[in-house]
Amino acid sequence: MSASTEDTVAVIGAGMAGLATAIRLAAAGYRVVVLEAQAEAGGKMRRVEVAGHGFDAGPTVLTMKWVFDALFHAAGLVTDDELTLVPSSVIARHYWRGGSRLDLHADLDETIREIDNFAGRREADGYRRFAADSRRTFEVLKDSFIDASRPNPVSLSRRIGLSRPGDLLAIKPFATLWSALGSYFSDIRLRQLFGRYATYCGSSPYLSPATLMLVAHVEQEGVWTVEGGIRALAEKLTSIAVGLGVEFRYGDAVHEIILDPSRRAVSGVVTRTGRKLDARQIVYNGDIAALPRLIGVPPADPNRVQAQRSLSALVSCSIAEPSGVPLAHHTVFFSDDYQGEFEAIFKRREPPADPTVYLCAQDRNAAGQLPAGHAGPERIYALMNLPADGDRRRLHESEVSTCLKSMEQRLALNGLTLSTGPVPANVTTPDRFASLYPGTGGALYGIASHGWMASFARPGSQGPVPGLYLAGGSVHPGPGLPMAALSGKLAAEQVMADRPLTRRSPRVVITGGISTERATAGVSPLP
Repeated sequence: MSASTEDTVAVIGAGMAGLATAIRLAAAGYRVVVLEAQAEAGGKMRRVEVAGHGFDAGPTVLTMKWVFDALFHAAGLVTDDELTLVPSSVIARHYWRGGSRLDLHADLDETIREIDNFAGRREADGYRRFAADSRRTFEVLKDSFIDASRPNPVSLSRRIGLSRPGDLLAIKPFATLWSALGSYFSDIRLRQLFGRYATYCGSSPYLSPATLMLVAHVEQEGVWTVEGGIRALAEKLTSIAVGLGVEFRYGDAVHEIILDPSRRAVSGVVTRTGRKLDARQIVYNGDIAALPRLIGVPPADPNRVQAQRSLSALVSCSIAEPSGVPLAHHTVFFSDDYQGEFEAIFKRREPPADPTVYLCAQDRNAAGQLPAGHAGPERIYALMNLPADGDRRRLHESEVSTCLKSMEQRLALNGLTLSTGPVPANVTTPDRFASLYPGTGGALYGIASHGWMASFARPGSQGPVPGLYLAGGSVHPGPGLPMAALSGKLAAEQVMADRPLTRRSPRVVITGGISTERATAGVSPLP
């Protein structure tokens, strides 16, 4: 069936939010064209190769499975029929200087026993209270904030219910995460461990709100690895979108969003190579900081933008042989000076001398077991946090070497040695992230969640001009795969609310998935 310009919805960016938007709109009967600057879909769900071995170089696990269940359901599919998801028995392993270790488990009682053995009965009781309060925070905010259109403080209070002051106080809106953790834990190591949840949205635990403790419950509800890696999720969603009739145009970045002055609304886009697509509804799935340039308005003050940015990172993907302390799939090696680490990043805008290091042993299962028959080196993804200044400065080779050395030293102090072979690691620094994700300076999570108003600072799905909609990790409800997928849902719902489609029937993908060959049919080659 042919479709007019008025039927076309353009989606800029094929990251998680762009894919979620495209699937929901196409399933409802809209004609959707996705424009992606890179050569393939996925956004931050990217893959790199080292010596022929593929690495997930972005997100490594899936949480909030109910978000993806709803997305697959919108396409007439069932998540577990389309992907092989493996629940994680060990959520993460944590080490401190000298090799002291604590595992968080999917089983709450097992975690309580671990904390009791690690730090004593009082700390275990504190964790029990913390887990209960994180659950309550999540339950209060799930329908009122996370899975809902962007509120302001007044509307959020109304959604929660002014008659329920206990729920309003339960989310600790004015406390920092670090200060709130002090009411549960005396052991500084446990405050470090649970304070790390702030970094999941690129923030400092000393500045971010206590509501982020809800991440503890999100993990307790379930953490899954995807067979084939998170990249397999991106490929599956792309295939589903193509099966619903979505057209993908790769390798040609959008250069301008065209505004119709007579209507004061969007009318289409022009790409870097000069290709034009007419569309009266456009969903922008890029970082919000890059939007002013596309619509021809002055950008915000660059110093203020820089100050608001979330964390960037140095990511090293290498083939290595670990020795010393045993690894899980996710292992964190904590700095001796946690506060100093975040002061270096957010105050002095420099790499921390003693970083906390996150490792993902991508060949291991959640508990750290290697596949039967695996011997020798394995795929190791290592990350340290850095300032998001990639658009202002490039780390020189000597500075990258210093960062890698500081990571190596931290691992050694906590009991781990990584022996690498002759093949160099694939290293991504903030300037490279800034190039991959324009407007970000390398920030991987949009703006930092600092201060009690941070949750309301992200824009909602309605863009600054009529016909323009926003989705992605830099807008409400925030960063991370499930949050980005929810932002895509909210953007699609706003598109449909503004222009109900009555001329076309909704589409449904045939249960059982779509072949890779079929996916190529939705790709529009460059001229």
